[in-house]
Amino acid sequence: MGKYIHTIDGKGRLIVPAKFREALGEHFIVTKGLDHCLFVYPPVEWNTLEEKLRALPFTQPDVRAFVRFFFSGATECELDKQGRILLPADLRDYAQLEKNLVLVGVSSRVEIWSETLWTEYSRQAESAYASATESLVQLGI
Repeated sequence: MGKYIHTIDGKGRLIVPAKFREALGEHFIVTKGLDHCLFVYPPVEWNTLEEKLRALPFTQPDVRAFVRFFFSGATECELDKQGRILLPADLRDYAQLEKNLVLVGVSSRVEIWSETLWTEYSRQAESAYASATESLVQLGI
């Protein structure tokens, strides 16, 4: 949970906030997320997700496309002694990461956003927040 604003250095290294380091551990998986952010999973969550995706019917073109895209962008990351990870160039390009980043805790994963894309996304999502709340109430949440 939570939101943190950080920067990425010229080599593509990012300091992971201490709170997220505790939740993720020293090794985790980073992949292409939705809305042009990156998803970061601890190994246990990644393995659970991988099993669920493997169980989907690969004969469906949309399933194949999603699974292919999702896994092709995945990479294992390890924290260095300074609590940083190196984000590969292809993932930085996909998420349009420049200097300023926003890290967001979302249930069992962390999302890494460019500050620009996060600002745009949050403006749009804020207007949908109230209507989503009404839908969740109808679902008993």
